[in-house]
Amino acid sequence: MADRAAVYVIDDDAAMRDSLAFLLDVNGFAPKVFETAGAFLSEAADRPATCVVVSDIRMPGMNGIELVRKLKNEGLAVPVILITGHGDVALAVEAMKAGAVDFIEKPFDDAVLLSAIRTALEARPAEGENTARKEAETRLNELSPRERDVLQGLVAGKINKVIAHELNISPRTVEVYRANLMAKTGARSMSELMRIALAAGL
Repeated sequence: MADRAAVYVIDDDAAMRDSLAFLLDVNGFAPKVFETAGAFLSEAADRPATCVVVSDIRMPGMNGIELVRKLKNEGLAVPVILITGHGDVALAVEAMKAGAVDFIEKPFDDAVLLSAIRTALEARPAEGENTARKEAETRLNELSPRERDVLQGLVAGKINKVIAHELNISPRTVEVYRANLMAKTGARSMSELMRIALAAGL
């Protein structure tokens, strides 16, 4: 089937590569797997116009975030979705700032990854950025000034204790604000909240 979109999977874990390749194949994509970012880059120039990269973050040699930066520096406009088993706020922020289109924590629901891939394939860079920004700003409109302060602390990669100290509130109060942020923005994970904040230009 010539019309199947190519999805390049980069992961040093053979079982994960096989699992993702099977998932993508049965859902109508054309997967191609690589053990390292270097192996993928040796073929990157020959990739089809419509494709997405799904890469693990922690790999021997070049990691996923370094791969995103390299593709960007070389002008290769390919959307990259990063996956990791070591998700934390600072890592999500770094990934999104580097230019990843999405950041997904393992273990993830298959539907979450498939939805992220379809979104990445459908997005047109210029339109996508403007639409994503407007959408993100709308989702942040309901936040109180204090909730925005907490969100900015999170985007800066600060832990609850540091945010609490800087805002002169208790760590428990920061937790309450974090829960409010998730509820008001509709974010299902901390990485999704970071994505919304960064898209809105915070």
